[in-house]
Amino acid sequence: MSMNIHHLELFYYVARHGGISEAVRQMPYGIQQPAVSSQIIQLEESLGVTLFQRRPFQLLPPGESLFEFIKPFFDNLDSMAEKIRSGGKFQHLRIGAAEIILRDHLPAPLQSLKKKFPSLKVTLRSGYLPQIESWLLKREIDFAVTLLDGKAPAGLNMRPLIKLHLGLLLPKTSKLKSADELWRNDRIEETLISLPARESISTGFQEGLARVGAEWFPGIEVSSLDVVEAYVNNGYGIGLTVIVPNAPPPANGLRILPLPEFPPVVIGALWPGKLTPTTKAFLDELESRAPMLAGKNG
Repeated sequence: MSMNIHHLELFYYVARHGGISEAVRQMPYGIQQPAVSSQIIQLEESLGVTLFQRRPFQLLPPGESLFEFIKPFFDNLDSMAEKIRSGGKFQHLRIGAAEIILRDHLPAPLQSLKKKFPSLKVTLRSGYLPQIESWLLKREIDFAVTLLDGKAPAGLNMRPLIKLHLGLLLPKTSKLKSADELWRNDRIEETLISLPARESISTGFQEGLARVGAEWFPGIEVSSLDVVEAYVNNGYGIGLTVIVPNAPPPANGLRILPLPEFPPVVIGALWPGKLTPTTKAFLDELESRAPMLAGKNG
């Protein structure tokens, strides 16, 4: 009976990371611990041996032999894929990004990357952090630049790049001169327009409100910061936004009230597995621009 290649892949992660639970946390795609355990047992039954001791974890001699045999193959999968791509007619880099980053931060570094890799084809995909993490784990994209939220999930690498301050986008009719004027009210009557509550912009804002002892929950939730601006412009309320360096000023006389005391949001890079030459060059390009952007953002 031939061995199931998927079972071998699961065993590779178990042996590499020292146990089933740790392997589940490190795998580049989602799979539950019972499923891994069941498929490892199927592998052992097909071979007629026990590959490792469960508690405490320890490879047994058959497991050591099998791991030694399959390790070079799985260790080098990413580099081989890149080698194959590089030898083709063009290279392809699939990038996921938050909407504001896709619009304001990626054009310049992508232009520089194209100079280094003239045959490079780039596919861009916009989404929220949970979507982007799922795409990365499923290998539907190769790299992401997005608003981060705590630690990277298992199977992904993370590199913070810059911080952006929060701000309130005010309609042209507003006479507010500082956010403190809002916080002093027993109840804030203005409608708050923001991204969904799960987004780091919104969670950071609520954390800042708690620090100043104020309560203000979204009256309108929208899908992007462009839509926030559109609703503020049409008189629906005050918008929650971020202050993006070098971004065009808000249209139609709108203005931004900075919130420097509120927790900033962090823009960073996420990627699965090892960096390829292309993704490393792109990360280097982003990191080289980060100090300039952070400095201009204060």
